[in-house]
Amino acid sequence: MEVKDKIVVVTGAGSGIGAATAKHFAKHKAKVVVSDIREEKAQNIVNEIVNAGGDALVITANVAKFDEVENLIAQTVKKFGRIDVIVNNAGIGPRNMAKTGEYTLEDWDSVIAVNQTGVFYCMKLALQQMIKQGGGNIVNIASLAGLKASLNNLSYSASKFAVVGMTKSAALEYATKNIRINAVCPGYTESALLDKLLSVRPDMDQMLKSVIPMKRYGLAEEIAEAVVWLASDNTKFITGQTITLDGGTSL
Repeated sequence: MEVKDKIVVVTGAGSGIGAATAKHFAKHKAKVVVSDIREEKAQNIVNEIVNAGGDALVITANVAKFDEVENLIAQTVKKFGRIDVIVNNAGIGPRNMAKTGEYTLEDWDSVIAVNQTGVFYCMKLALQQMIKQGGGNIVNIASLAGLKASLNNLSYSASKFAVVGMTKSAALEYATKNIRINAVCPGYTESALLDKLLSVRPDMDQMLKSVIPMKRYGLAEEIAEAVVWLASDNTKFITGQTITLDGGTSL
């Protein structure tokens, strides 16, 4: 895939889909900024990339804090002079699964702050830089929960529906500016979020697999391949799209 020497920022890259995406970009010779709220985990991913012959560095950021996103963008530009790609992957789930009437204010506020407002902050500031430099590429990590109902998961579902909408709106706004904006919508994928769910409800493992036609969870590496493809020069006529990777679940 044609991403060699592109400057790529991946948020939430300390584990899961974000880590796999950072490593996949590096494998294809991009220069990767591994960003996460957890510096140690981000550094571990950078070490893996560098040890494999890649080029990466850590810039920590909590995407729910505007000043930290400002620093992430500014430090990347200071180091490399530009941002070719930003992958808005950082995301969290609620502490408690509950019906809407019983949903806690804490879970609503915290999830929306990271998954929705955080994506807005990153898009806003990255777009300002991309306009200055004459182009760029944004890939947002949404979810199957942003395309169809997700029970007892209101803030997560709302945030991911918002990511899909923001992707489409911004793609339309910047289509003539050499800036492409797309999203991927993973289904049930092996990740910390899924592990957290199954630790609370181990009985859900077989139930979830039963509704996936492929009868397995997705792998972070499989999502990463789609992200890098969308960010590459192989997909120059694709913008405003949501690519669903769910093993057929949405069928």
